[in-house]
Amino acid sequence: PENEEVRATLVKYMEQILFGLHDFLMKNVGITEEASLKELSDRFRDSRINRNPSKKLADVIKGIIENIAPHAVNVASPYFIGHMTSAIPFFMVHLQTIVAALNQNPVKLETSKVVSILERQVLAKIHRIIYDKNDVFYEEHIQRPGSTLGSFVEDGTLANLTAIWVARNIFFKPLSGFAGVEKEGLAVAYQAYDIERCVVLVSQLAHYSLRKSGGVLGIGNENILPVDVDSSNRMNMGKLQTAIRNLQKGPGPKTRILAVVGIAGTTETGTVDPLPEIAEICAENGIHFHADAAWGGPVLLSKKYRSLLSGTEQADSVTIDGHKQFYMPMSCGMIYFKDPHIMDTVAYHAAYINRPGSVDLGIRSLVGSRAAMSLILGSALEIMGARGYALLIDHGIETAHAFAEEIEARPLFELVTSPQLNILTYRIFPEDIKREWNKADCQKKKTLLAGLNNINITVQRLQREAGKSFVSRTTLKRRGCEDMVVLRVVIMNPMTTIDIIGEILDEQEDIYHRQFMCAQG
Repeated sequence: PENEEVRATLVKYMEQILFGLHDFLMKNVGITEEASLKELSDRFRDSRINRNPSKKLADVIKGIIENIAPHAVNVASPYFIGHMTSAIPFFMVHLQTIVAALNQNPVKLETSKVVSILERQVLAKIHRIIYDKNDVFYEEHIQRPGSTLGSFVEDGTLANLTAIWVARNIFFKPLSGFAGVEKEGLAVAYQAYDIERCVVLVSQLAHYSLRKSGGVLGIGNENILPVDVDSSNRMNMGKLQTAIRNLQKGPGPKTRILAVVGIAGTTETGTVDPLPEIAEICAENGIHFHADAAWGGPVLLSKKYRSLLSGTEQADSVTIDGHKQFYMPMSCGMIYFKDPHIMDTVAYHAAYINRPGSVDLGIRSLVGSRAAMSLILGSALEIMGARGYALLIDHGIETAHAFAEEIEARPLFELVTSPQLNILTYRIFPEDIKREWNKADCQKKKTLLAGLNNINITVQRLQREAGKSFVSRTTLKRRGCEDMVVLRVVIMNPMTTIDIIGEILDEQEDIYHRQFMCAQG
């Protein structure tokens, strides 16, 4: 603003937001204030918009800090270790403010100019940590309008959708008398290729967004087929090979496999599928190999642990989320492709933007408008460097292993899945129930499991409602058993220490003894 008084006022508001919220989050290490959802929903029942302005900006900001922030979830708390959302570096708030102030739309050059050019550079940097092509490759493709190394989207769901969209269009490419699936649709494509259905094979622990892709793309979510996992919760290679063989040559409808999806960091257990083996199987069978590295992708920046993601570089496409282990604000997804021309299969043009021959990024993108998250990621890579991100990654993995050791040292708990990255699951499994379990028949075990599930559901709920700390819960299948309720931990916050872990487990033990042992007494 040209007016100095207005400028000073805006600076005051920015300080109020940045430091007011920052001070609140630092002073309140708990997860949320104790208030029921019913109580909160009763405060927000007015559906009318005031005809005239009713509050000054300063009052609105004050209201957010005093009335909204205390009842939001303090994901910045080191005691919040239940989901793939954490504290972000404070400089991210400043970068987000700059992005909002510039208000660029990178999908078209006329609303972004240099930001679109910067975005191509950022995409090339992440492409390089995945595929590690030579300098000549990146010099050729980094700013070439006809090349697409990847694309920013809103989240991992849209990134996975884009990967399956491309895989579908590659398979159902134009033939004589058939203009391709993108123009004529699946019904005509099935006729042209003389098949009755197409499927995508995914890990049993794959993110549910992949099922959404089946519905959106007309494949049908029932044709996103799960492959069993092994005892380490990784896709079972024998089961994958059997599934491919049965689908290609077995009885039933004429079927073609569009893609196999390997997970580099499953949502529930953090495990990494055998990516090199999946890549080999896909290559042998001419199947698109997609790696969902929404969670695990940034581990590639860690010299110490990048080998855990070996095989990612063999994938035809890779999903990575920026708002997860790149510690960016919500929300940012990315999709990358080994072949810089493969996204031509999903190219669209319009008269007013994305014209043929233009350099608009939106030509090969599902998204028509989005924030310039590439500006945030590009800046963060400069501020932190690969080494800075590696420190965060290494801390998460090593603290998760320390957490696992602490669980195994406490008789009340059982470690269910060991951390491969920085996610683990465990459950409360009291020693007296363990003794009963070891001598119980199948029917008795079902009864005991129901009781164990109730214990873990109750303890997790009461800890969450208390508002000091938080772990999540999920259900896992074990061969021959009913669904097992487990407590799930995600170590992402660099301020989460082994002492804090001990406090969280102490609280769970205390809740268990108060809720169940006192009741028995």
